[in-house]
Amino acid sequence: MKNIILVAACIYALAGCANTGLRDSLDIQDPTVLQTGFGTQQSTQAGAAMESWTNVYGQIEKPREVLALLQARLDQLDQRKDNYFGYKNQCWIDVAKSEIDAGDRWGFVEESIGEAAHLTAGLEGTQPLSADNPSLRTVTVLRPDLETSLRALIADPRFIYCPQAQKQTACAEVNLMHAGHDAWTRQFAKAKIKVDRVESTLGEARQSLDGCVVPQEGFSSANLVPELVALPVDALFAFNGSSVESITSEGRERLDVLIADVKRDGALSSITVSGFTDRLGSEAYNRRLSHERAETVRRYLASGGVTAAMEARGYGRASPGTDCRMRDRRALVACLANDRRVELRFSHKEDQG
Repeated sequence: MKNIILVAACIYALAGCANTGLRDSLDIQDPTVLQTGFGTQQSTQAGAAMESWTNVYGQIEKPREVLALLQARLDQLDQRKDNYFGYKNQCWIDVAKSEIDAGDRWGFVEESIGEAAHLTAGLEGTQPLSADNPSLRTVTVLRPDLETSLRALIADPRFIYCPQAQKQTACAEVNLMHAGHDAWTRQFAKAKIKVDRVESTLGEARQSLDGCVVPQEGFSSANLVPELVALPVDALFAFNGSSVESITSEGRERLDVLIADVKRDGALSSITVSGFTDRLGSEAYNRRLSHERAETVRRYLASGGVTAAMEARGYGRASPGTDCRMRDRRALVACLANDRRVELRFSHKEDQG
């Protein structure tokens, strides 16, 4: 009996050492993640769900339906999603689906949906895009050396010409965040598996980058503006505004940059400016307001020297609209921000056959 107890004690000790070694290999940056038992912190730093978090992510009541909507919006972007941001968007959607299937109830599903929604809006042109990775409540930072290596890939001048490297890098970033979630939930073995996968993908991305064909110096494209640019009304106009005088300083900066690109685009033939509102307010009011804003943007472009044929249209409330169902009006107005936009569709000479 004494020998059995001794053997069991040895096995327990070895397991504890192995687990400690596993955690050390992850290079976890937040010491609160390494705490267990009654002394574990419940602070904000340790990942407690504070009111600011629940106000944003607690509104996602049917995650599968939201993901289906985001997937549909992403698919509608066609070639505009075939880039680093589009690949990253798809990886966040896939990760959220996998965690739903796994029964995750920690909040990572909601945060993944939030990242996918942010990237979708950015690809649609209603908010700026950034390659920076967010700080999420349910994700602890680990293996910062891998993050540094991934950043170096993105900064490589060849990166923009290499879709395969973009896809591999984007998904490696998401997988590293996914591993950080596993570590946050004290599933260190699962985190290690994902980290090993990230290391492997990192090597593959380097190989893809080395094999990319980079255009020769002096290469340029005639089309300097994409097919569609969407500008958020909340950034373009002062509250409830629609006149040239109500265009904000940020709105003028965005439009001035766009004007410069349009004037350099030698293949541009016409521009259609379309206004959209959210679902609040009457149909007649929204249709008039959306047309006034579209017409104001058209006039601003013309005053800036754009000579291409332009047409302004007002469609009123966006269709399909953003799926926002909260009862608090302030939260609802904020959620509907993506619906309030002005879209500019650019036609080029080659598009017309």
